[in-house]
Amino acid sequence: MTFKRLVLIFVLTPIAVLLAVSALFGSWQEPQFQSRLELYQTNIALQAQAWQSEDSGDDNLQGIREAILGEQPLESATKQYQEARQSVQANLDKVNNKLAQLRSQSEITPTPPKPLPEVPPTAKTSKQGKQQLQQSLKQLQKLLAELDLRLGILQAQQGQTDTALKTWSELQQRSDINPEFGETAAVLSGLWSNPPRLLQNAQERIQKNLEGWFRSTALVQLYQLQQRQDALLAVKATQKETAAQAVLKLAVIGTIPTLAALIGLILLILLFAQRLLKGKASLLAQNADIPWSTPWDGETVLQVFIVGFFFMGQIFVPLVISVLPIPRPIIDVRLQAFSVLVSYLLVALGALLVLYFSLKPFFPLPEFWFRFRFQNNWFLWGLGGYCTALPIVVMVSLINQQLWQGQGGSNPLLQLALESQDGVALGIFFFTAAIAAPFFEEILFRGFLLPSLTRYLPVWGSIIISSLLFAIAHLSLSEILPLTALGIVLGVVYTRSRNLLAPMLLHSLWNSGTLLSLFVLGSN
Repeated sequence: MTFKRLVLIFVLTPIAVLLAVSALFGSWQEPQFQSRLELYQTNIALQAQAWQSEDSGDDNLQGIREAILGEQPLESATKQYQEARQSVQANLDKVNNKLAQLRSQSEITPTPPKPLPEVPPTAKTSKQGKQQLQQSLKQLQKLLAELDLRLGILQAQQGQTDTALKTWSELQQRSDINPEFGETAAVLSGLWSNPPRLLQNAQERIQKNLEGWFRSTALVQLYQLQQRQDALLAVKATQKETAAQAVLKLAVIGTIPTLAALIGLILLILLFAQRLLKGKASLLAQNADIPWSTPWDGETVLQVFIVGFFFMGQIFVPLVISVLPIPRPIIDVRLQAFSVLVSYLLVALGALLVLYFSLKPFFPLPEFWFRFRFQNNWFLWGLGGYCTALPIVVMVSLINQQLWQGQGGSNPLLQLALESQDGVALGIFFFTAAIAAPFFEEILFRGFLLPSLTRYLPVWGSIIISSLLFAIAHLSLSEILPLTALGIVLGVVYTRSRNLLAPMLLHSLWNSGTLLSLFVLGSN
């Protein structure tokens, strides 16, 4: 065995595995992004209620409203917020328990007789873990307080005044939150009490700590009690304007994906029916059992992914960026977007260079390797694959939500894209996610990894393993199942079409749809 192989297999690979496992378990403490998206959508549905109150005599219009908003938007929103609160409380209890365990361990650990020259790695890890837990604790406490403020308003609007007052009272009694949330809860309690109590800073607290429908609802209650008709009319006019925009947003983020998913479901039924009737002559069976001719072995695969992908992405590029004279933390959203793009391009360039030099000794490559053909039906494969991926990934995501209960982390790019309303920043995010990522990741995972695995596994096994590694590479526990499902569809599309343009199109459509939804939700 050569020295290069020894270093690759027994040094670099274990380091990469340990760091990846550490990153995955680190994401377990982070909130899952999907939960926040659902609350954003719920808030938009609440804003759209003002649109629901007009032209109630038109049955057709009423049917459209119910299809977009649901029959009981307030009840649905209350249930959504209660579920979110339960999830946050459960995660808060877990973090508190872990912090208590760390405190007890530190109390038991004997103090060394003299200062040590260097902090042991275990102590460093423990300290970092405690800091991460404390940060998670503060975020969860803040989120729980915000949920309670909003949940109380929902309860009050449904006539459950006593329940709302109890929700706000319990919030005021908590000592682990920012005092501003307790003061805002006192303001809301006063507005809905009988008789009402008006605090001097009521309007300021409402505008500062509430948003969207919750803010306007509290202001309406305040202005009615203060008998400020001009302010009341202005808020109600704003509500109606916002309602029309909210309905359009709900139609965009709900109708288009639903139609695509319906088409995908029909396609799935037709494809499986064709597979049963036509057997190996069906589209699903096309190229299904034909492996690639692979002249290299597993060492080359390890070299590309361990050196080219993992060390470039997790060690080398972050190290290079850390020494650049860039002010930190980066606050400007355009600089954040540009930083994400530059980092990604550097990782992609490094990995592709390692891939090129690793495969150069085997040039010319056998047929079907890294195949790009604009002449055949790659577009139909990509578009059809996108539609069929929607119902599959949605179903897996619903199961995934139940498993992780709002934890498990998410891609940080999603949060940046959601909160950014800067056109230039969104354009950079779009280029990163919808163009650069599909090109690079499909070349690496579908173009190289999947075919390489067919040297040792059947095609279906190569699709599953490459999809799992594709999901793990995103380093978020909560995304492993949905991304594996997406990777399987990408693998099926590639193995059947034998054209990298097809999975690239599917991947680009998927990321573009996600970014569009984030932009619409974030523009609330």
